[in-house]
Amino acid sequence: MFSRFFLAVAACFPLQVAAEASVTDFFLENGMQVVVVEDHRAPVVVQMVWYKVGAADEMPGKSGIAHFLEHLMFKKTKNLASGELSDTVAANGGSDNAFTSHDYTAYYQRVASDRLELMMQMESDRMTGLELSIDDIATERDVVIEERNQRTESSPGSLFNEQKQAALYMNHGYGVPVIGWMHELQDLNLEDAVAFYKLHYAPNNAILVVAGDVLPEEVKALAKQYYGVMPANPEVKPRRRSKEPPHLSPRRMIYRDERVAQPYMTRVYLAPERKSGSQKTAAALVYLAEILGGSGATSVLGKALQFEAKKALYTSAYYGGMSLDKTTFGLVVVPSAEVSLQEVEDLMDATIAEFIQQGVNLEAFERIKLQLRASEIYAKDNVQGIANQYGSGLTQGLSVQDVQAWPEVLQEVTPADIIAAAEMIFDDKSSVTGWLMGVQEDVK
Repeated sequence: MFSRFFLAVAACFPLQVAAEASVTDFFLENGMQVVVVEDHRAPVVVQMVWYKVGAADEMPGKSGIAHFLEHLMFKKTKNLASGELSDTVAANGGSDNAFTSHDYTAYYQRVASDRLELMMQMESDRMTGLELSIDDIATERDVVIEERNQRTESSPGSLFNEQKQAALYMNHGYGVPVIGWMHELQDLNLEDAVAFYKLHYAPNNAILVVAGDVLPEEVKALAKQYYGVMPANPEVKPRRRSKEPPHLSPRRMIYRDERVAQPYMTRVYLAPERKSGSQKTAAALVYLAEILGGSGATSVLGKALQFEAKKALYTSAYYGGMSLDKTTFGLVVVPSAEVSLQEVEDLMDATIAEFIQQGVNLEAFERIKLQLRASEIYAKDNVQGIANQYGSGLTQGLSVQDVQAWPEVLQEVTPADIIAAAEMIFDDKSSVTGWLMGVQEDVK
């Protein structure tokens, strides 16, 4: 949580500080959107290319292909040797990387601002010029499989969360892990990677975000020179994703693993995402998660279960608002020694019911409101964070205006909005309750 000094300083700043950055956006003739965020405080620039394709857009049976291709994008192109892009970035004192989600795949470089043209030259080259080989596939597939082994297979909590997500989404791609199911990862091949690349990697399916010490007219000229010359891909179509059917029954699961040292319970609900032009419900859910489980010392669940009843070691609540389709609102409780999972689950439910009946504590609400205001202001000090806000927002259905309006939307939330959001979100029919426990523990 923020210190009192931090909050006091933040209170001295007007809300408008959070939206001061000059933002320009335009489209190239081939359909590529470009967003320029000016920040001249340091001679640094971040270039990010966001593709509007992620794990939830994969064909059935090909899970993990979006993330797999992300790895392969650092291989040989028409004009670059394998690994040359990253080596060049490092030689110029910069950093680069990439990441994949259910909704997007993004690539970035952070360098001195006078190196932007070089970054555009290299990044545009791999947009359509990737040249993969059989050896690339075998090597990088092994890397991804090992990544899954380390991050998922070796962690009972990760396996538990993966199963819980699959249980929540009955028909949508969000139920498939971004890294892919192991048995499908092992079968990914060169044809899969090339087909996915040719279908989705094109200027009319990408967003270029440039943030830092730049001028819009200079970025526009460079973008036209390097990205604008590439033709649009007519095969790129609007996303067509399977829809969730109505959820008619709550679901429960128990995941047992001999490696579990500390059992805990979670519940996850389907929740509305941040919607373009209508972000108020999402903002209220941000407050609800913070009020219920943001801090053990001050949150509703923390005070009731950890400090008053002394039945829990840890409590939290979370909301994943940034999402193209329906997202999740979740609760986590770790019981104290000799306390059963059923007991802390019942206490959690009773505490939430009492909270909805009594309403929001106004002192806690004002404190959290100030904390959110402060975090939005200080986030502007991170040029890469700013670029991330626009890239993730635009690839997940928001507009530039939505991203800019978000700090004000947060400040307009009322206690009544939060209670309305709670009454809406806690629908057992749209939930999965999971218990993670050891092999020998009794179910109570």
